[in-house]
Amino acid sequence: MTFIVRYKPFSVAWFRAYSFIVLGAFLIASGYVFFITPHKIVPGGVYGISIVLHHHFGTPVGMMALVFNIPLTLLGIRVLGPRFGVKTFTGFMLTSAFMDLLALFSGNAPLIPDDVLLSTIYGGAIIGLGVGLLFKAKASCGGTDVMAMMLGKWTGKPLGQLMMTVDTVIVIGGALVFMDWAIPLYSLIAIYLMGKTIDTVLQGWTNEKLALVVTEKYDEVGRMILSGLRRGATLVKAKGMYGGTERNIIYVVLRRSELSTLEGFIHAVDPEAFVTILNADEILGEGFVSLQEKLRS
Repeated sequence: MTFIVRYKPFSVAWFRAYSFIVLGAFLIASGYVFFITPHKIVPGGVYGISIVLHHHFGTPVGMMALVFNIPLTLLGIRVLGPRFGVKTFTGFMLTSAFMDLLALFSGNAPLIPDDVLLSTIYGGAIIGLGVGLLFKAKASCGGTDVMAMMLGKWTGKPLGQLMMTVDTVIVIGGALVFMDWAIPLYSLIAIYLMGKTIDTVLQGWTNEKLALVVTEKYDEVGRMILSGLRRGATLVKAKGMYGGTERNIIYVVLRRSELSTLEGFIHAVDPEAFVTILNADEILGEGFVSLQEKLRS
């Protein structure tokens, strides 16, 4: 059975979720109306198609997005099962309503008429913030992600690859319709900023690092991590692929400010150690943000 998060009506969690949905939908609509749509930027998705139709036929962007979203989501329920709750319908319906209302009052005039790049940056960041809030409320904007899920079920290809393919086709289609090859570049910038902003909303600003240390002197390095950094660490047994030699890997998560101290420890104990440093997008657990705190935020 597909996992759909449900809240008790009128509970604190319910009000919080729907507040995020309303605010997120308003931000998405604002990003499109004031920055993206007037400059004919086509950042993929159902809204990208609707922008192309708006400039070609004069149809309202929000209404056309709704025309695509409702049957796509209903078909998605039929093909994929009940994975789209009431919050998703609420999210894309509010987004469409806000979009057409704002366009009506603004007259489709951009806030920054003479700078397409700056409009792209503002639009991508504001839309990403809105989408991130919808995701935090366990809702979504519907759209081409539903199409990609269905294609994934039928073709067996990875979802990320299919979403990228669908959005690329829409972006190129917009460039062909408008006969402006600057559009794909601006659209890609907007898509990138949306993704980075969504990640920031969902994961927060992170400065944590993950270190993997392969050393013969793992006991000494481990003690220095425990006593000097006051960090926990995990010892992982491994085997080298080339010579079949048994190895010990120290797995430790720490803050960026502690990284130089760790490297100093390792160099003092074993200058020949093999160290890999990775960015940790999100760390939940003791010493960092707990899962309970994460779900409350």
